[in-house]
Amino acid sequence: MDKSALNIVKLGEEKSDFAYWQSQSYAMRLAALETIRAEYNTWKYGTKQGFQRVYRITQFKQG
Repeated sequence: MDKSALNIVKLGEEKSDFAYWQSQSYAMRLAALETIRAEYNTWKYGTKQGFQRVYRITQFKQG
């Protein structure tokens, strides 16, 4: 993702992002989505990430 490009426009005069994202490859869109997801999780939950609970079945009784 190119973060060096910066365009300043007046509020209400900005273009729709839809055309831009449609022109990007599937892999590029998925990478951007993963970046957004990771940033959100860091903001919401802090730096520690992982499973909240671990379940284990110790004995299975059929019948």
